[in-house]
Amino acid sequence: MKIKLTLLLIAMMLAGCSVISSSQKGEAVSEKKSEINEKDKIPPGFFPIDLKVVSVGDSLTQGVGDTKEQGGYIPYLEQLLSNHKGVTSAEFLNYGVRGNRSNQLIKKLKSEDVMESISEADMVIITIGGNDIMKVVRENFTRLNLDAFNKEQLVFEENLRDVLNSIRKGNPDSTVLLVGLYNPFLEWFSEITEMSMIMDEWNESSKNILAEYENTYFVDIADIFEQSDENLLYTDYFHPNDRGYELIAGRIYERIQEDGLEELLQRQTIVR
Repeated sequence: MKIKLTLLLIAMMLAGCSVISSSQKGEAVSEKKSEINEKDKIPPGFFPIDLKVVSVGDSLTQGVGDTKEQGGYIPYLEQLLSNHKGVTSAEFLNYGVRGNRSNQLIKKLKSEDVMESISEADMVIITIGGNDIMKVVRENFTRLNLDAFNKEQLVFEENLRDVLNSIRKGNPDSTVLLVGLYNPFLEWFSEITEMSMIMDEWNESSKNILAEYENTYFVDIADIFEQSDENLLYTDYFHPNDRGYELIAGRIYERIQEDGLEELLQRQTIVR
């Protein structure tokens, strides 16, 4: 009886050792898997990708004032992106229309060719709002007041949300950038400081709306025109000239580098 009891105790001890050993092995395997998973995280730019970029909006996207007629900021930005180590090439599709206001951009986004391009885009860049403000200036030139701009701002905010919703519906994963407004009236109405204040309010409102959506970024360009000693406006004193577009492209690239490009490259590396 004692022998049987002793054998039973030995068997239990061996079984316990076996359980512990298996548990320890399981933990070791789990740790190894964890290490492998960490190593499997591919750094941005490890596999360079071909970026597809869709530009939509107004004359700043079309490139009015660009003496080379190559699309305003687009050729400069294309070169900057193509030189990035994580990008093989950057293909741009330009759907900018001179004079477009935010309500007209909504209609433009409903066209089949534009939405198809957006559905395949890694990045969508928007310029809009300048003509919405110009509409107020033209309709109230002799009696400009803040109320007229505030009223139009509410309309613009609703339209901007519609624009972003359309883009997100067509492509939930693309990186979206909205280029902010600058004050082109400095040359005409330098003594009217309210114009810069109006631009700032519209830009701040746009930032708040963009914060409601993932992977959306605001590109502030107002200071480029306000603080430069260079002439950055075309002969119409409204649109950027070649140098102005070059600086806008640089600011867009900086913004992409700051928050958008590395995340975009990481996402696209995983997907592809």
